[in-house]
Amino acid sequence: MKKIIIYFFIFIFIIFLLPALLTKKNAEASSVNTAEAENKEQNNEEQAKNQNENANYTYNKYGTIKLLHKKTDEVEEVNIDDYLCNVVSAEMPADYEEEALKAQAVVARTYTIYKIENKKHDNADICDDSSCCQAWISKEDGFARWEESKRESNWNKIQNAVNSTKGEIITYDNKPINAFFHSNSGGTTEIPVNVWGGTGYPYLQVVETAGEEGYAQYASEVELTNDEVLNKLKEKYPDIQIDFSNQEDIKILEYTDSNRVKTVKFGNHEISGVEARTIFGLKSTNFEIIKEDGKIKFSVKGYGHGVGMSQTGANTLAKEGKNYKDIINHFYANVEIKDVNSI
Repeated sequence: MKKIIIYFFIFIFIIFLLPALLTKKNAEASSVNTAEAENKEQNNEEQAKNQNENANYTYNKYGTIKLLHKKTDEVEEVNIDDYLCNVVSAEMPADYEEEALKAQAVVARTYTIYKIENKKHDNADICDDSSCCQAWISKEDGFARWEESKRESNWNKIQNAVNSTKGEIITYDNKPINAFFHSNSGGTTEIPVNVWGGTGYPYLQVVETAGEEGYAQYASEVELTNDEVLNKLKEKYPDIQIDFSNQEDIKILEYTDSNRVKTVKFGNHEISGVEARTIFGLKSTNFEIIKEDGKIKFSVKGYGHGVGMSQTGANTLAKEGKNYKDIINHFYANVEIKDVNSI
């Protein structure tokens, strides 16, 4: 009798309750999918609206720039936003968040106009050498770096970042700022005085950038033998003498406020962290020195000079829901984002 009752309840569950539960679950899933589709459609509509509004935008002064191609020494006249698409393509991974790409577009536009206003090249406004100005890559070479299936979508994403922010630049005291940027800050950005000297800029301060440790650019190591360390230093300091058995002969003497190496001692010379980075090919000045078994290991955090916007930091903020204006205001203090035609 008990078995009959159990079978009866199982039968009732299968016939009546199970379909109801499955229907509810499918309805919930459908509701989530519908909400996601609506959000995606809304975002697409906003992008289309921005593109339409900016389609007729005209630069009063900076619509065309003279770009120096360093390798060929040729100067090319290009539309500024076409140029910026090539810059964003070269400077930031296309798979970064859209708001991070927009921030990069505004930063790159600002940097370009700052360079135009503070002319460095006799026959050009800006060059394509990242060690001098900012990186640039042709559309064809950019496509070659991407998987074939992603080329058009990546390019469209970059174009949207540039076109949806058309004409926007970052200003301080109604002037375009020197919008420095770098790959990964290692957790904290740096002030320019500690990198290039001079008096610095009030809008470039030390800023914490959480969440960067998840990127490949965050950590690196350079390991050299004692002889390699000595030989590299001798290229700059022929009279260098180091007692590698003496712990005091190689040591960090001073740090900056962002925890980067300001001064480091190598034997009978004290050099800056910036100089040590150059001599030993380190990715940043945020490093520790580890001595072991006839070798010197530099344990490095971050990638780049550390000044201004961190690109991985920008992407992290975008993933947290920040928009490009939030990102820019995080890295540059007391600035305004303005239409370049208004200044």
